[in-house]
Order: sequence, then structure tokens, then C-alpha cells
Amino acid sequence: QLYTVRDALAQNFKSVVTRIAEIGYVGVETAGFPGIGVDEASDLFADLGLDVCSMHTQLPLGKQKNQVIELAQELEATRVVSSTPREAFASADALKALCDRWNQAADIAAENGLELGLHNHWWEFQEVEGRPGFAHLVDELDESIFFQVDTYWVNTGGGDSVQVVEELGERAPLLHIKDGPCDPAQDMLAVGEGAMDIPSIIEASYGTCDWLIVELDRCATDMMEAVEKSYQYLVDNELARGAS
Repeated sequence: QLYTVRDALAQNFKSVVTRIAEIGYVGVETAGFPGIGVDEASDLFADLGLDVCSMHTQLPLGKQKNQVIELAQELEATRVVSSTPREAFASADALKALCDRWNQAADIAAENGLELGLHNHWWEFQEVEGRPGFAHLVDELDESIFFQVDTYWVNTGGGDSVQVVEELGERAPLLHIKDGPCDPAQDMLAVGEGAMDIPSIIEASYGTCDWLIVELDRCATDMMEAVEKSYQYLVDNELARGAS
């Protein structure tokens, strides 16, 4: 997830993406293009052999609809991922309005050959009418909407990421893999250095997950060093496939 290295990308997009490919990553999830055009970034990904597994952006609704669709076409991406605001889980009515909006967006995505996915944070696991908000999402969102399960935020919110991945099955083709103390106030760590049971999470995803996506929102150590350590942990322990 290129959001992980957003500060470095703003300084030199090409060199940072090149370094990511050199480490051995075989794909990227986009989240903005600081200092570079989308067409140039797309060419760079292709030249480096990096697939665009998905793009994190706004919902394809209203004024953003054409922009999102055109971005997906330029990147040759078929999976569009967005996230939810915390205030949408303050009440049942707010959550219903959110689901209605997402279902409308899913129809537009499908009409344009795209799949729409929801990326969770920790607040989806706070209770709404006696059940975790995430359970409402699973029930109320159209089945065409997939979940990009952020395993770290599931656990941070009090959920069980292994159970969530198992229960979603093929509806969770993308996983965000990160590590740390599972405290939203504290910095994250390279994958394999924190409290997350990474092997069990990945085992739960066998046969249903297409991409394991490393994402660190912020890190207690140097970010590029953590990005490389995360790759080495996953590949050396045969938990994921890389280019090397």
C-alpha cells in the first residue's frame, strides 16, 4: 500500500517505487500520486513489473464518479477500495445511510466493469444496536461488495481477524497485513515484530485471498526499513510470494 511510504513518495515517487520493486514486491495498491501524473505512474509500474492490485480512492458517486472510473482505466485496475467515516457508526440510522450509499456505488462500479471493496478501520467493530458495526455491513451491503480486511484494525477494535477472514471467505480477496501493539495511539512495527498472529491470519485466507498487502499507517522505526523487513518476514517464512 503506497500510503505507507507517502512522505517518501512526495520527495521522489520514481525512486521509492523502484526501491519497492527491488525489495521484491510484485504489486502495489495506489493511494494518490504526489508529484507525478497518473499516466507516468502507470508506465512506471508496468516498467517495473508491478501489478496494480487495487486502488484506494473515493466512492464512484456524484462528482467523483467519472474521476474514479477514469483513474481505474488509466491504471488498468479492476478493484476500487474505499473506507468509511467513524461517525457512520454512531447510530443505526447513520449506518443504514452509509450502506445505502455504498450499494449505490457498487451498482455504478459494476456497470463500469469494476469491483468495489470496503477497507475497515477499528471503529467498524464498535457496537451498533447490540452488534458490531462490521456485522451490519456484512449483512446490509450488496454481496458484490468485497472486504479488504485490515487485520490489524480488526484486532485493535476488539475483533478476531482470523475469525473474520474465515467467515468472509471469498468475500475477502484482499488483506491488509500490518503489525504492532494493536493500540490506535501507538506506532506500528514491521510485520512479524508485533502482537499480530500473522501466520494464523494468512492460513485462514488460503484459497480465498488474492493479495496480501503490507500497510503501515505510521511506524516506530524507519519506514522503508520496515517495508523491507515486512517483505522478508513474509517471504522467508513462506507466508507470501514475492519476486525473490
